Amino acid sequence: MSTTSPARTSASPTLWRRVRGHQGRNLWFALFVAPFLVGLLVFVYVPIIWSAYLSFFDARATLRPTRFVGLANYEYLLSDQLFRNSMLTFVAFAALIVPLTYVCSLALALALDNVTHLRAFFRSAFFIPTACSYVVASMVWRLSFFNGARFGLINSLLRRFGGQDVNWLGGVGSWYWVAIVSLRLWLQVGYYMILLIAGLNRIPTDTYEAAAIDGAGRWRTLRYVTLPQLRGTSAAVLMLLLIGAFQAFDEFFNMLSTAGGYPPYARPPLVHLYMVSVGGSQQDLGVGGAGTVILTAVIVVFGLAQNWLTNRGDRSAS
Repeated sequence: MSTTSPARTSASPTLWRRVRGHQGRNLWFALFVAPFLVGLLVFVYVPIIWSAYLSFFDARATLRPTRFVGLANYEYLLSDQLFRNSMLTFVAFAALIVPLTYVCSLALALALDNVTHLRAFFRSAFFIPTACSYVVASMVWRLSFFNGARFGLINSLLRRFGGQDVNWLGGVGSWYWVAIVSLRLWLQVGYYMILLIAGLNRIPTDTYEAAAIDGAGRWRTLRYVTLPQLRGTSAAVLMLLLIGAFQAFDEFFNMLSTAGGYPPYARPPLVHLYMVSVGGSQQDLGVGGAGTVILTAVIVVFGLAQNWLTNRGDRSAS
């Protein structure tokens, strides 16, 4: 005589139906998402965890830890003048490129959001540079635009208007920042313009109608209507820009690396860590892992500060 209760026999099929979802949608979702999750785990999270683990060991020219050194790699980096200079380069680059890219992207988004003719063409024209490789763009900027020679495009324009040739990527001065910032703007502005346009499209039109009825002009509408409504999108854009500044590598490495070395304060953290952990003769992966952990902590601190400021602004606005 069977002793299985009816409630237990019906629970299992019900649980399986919940797992499968309607017409097996949950299973299909898992099937399509699984390759991305596996790739993210294998190529992103596992290397990050292993790099943090190696930072506590002496790992020279090997991925296997050899000798536990504790915080010695962190002490070495924090006492290294070149690493501290690279952190200053990162802070200066972020302080320059983040607000400048945001302002240019917002200006383009506002301009193209009001365009009625050829809107798709203009959006595509500004977005296409984001598909260009940073390495290729860096070489074009270095060899064609800012090479410092007389036949360079920028120097040719300067001479045409009565100026003199400038050694953009070397010599005395900080002219290389013009090349670096202009390259980063050309590559990134279109992408963040699209994100801000998406945020503008979420603002209700009746909000602008109410502002127009109250007699608000263009600048007052931008200040009191558009920018507050874009606070969430702006916070996401600024955070992505900060992470992008932290990841600056290709333009500095390909444009400024010469036989005489890098100009002063033109070696961001990733370039410095690459030279230490990969480009050097010792290939000290333990020090490279420690530098990665330090930079990640810096980004987390900036992100928490930005989140706190955003939430504070939301509370004060409400």
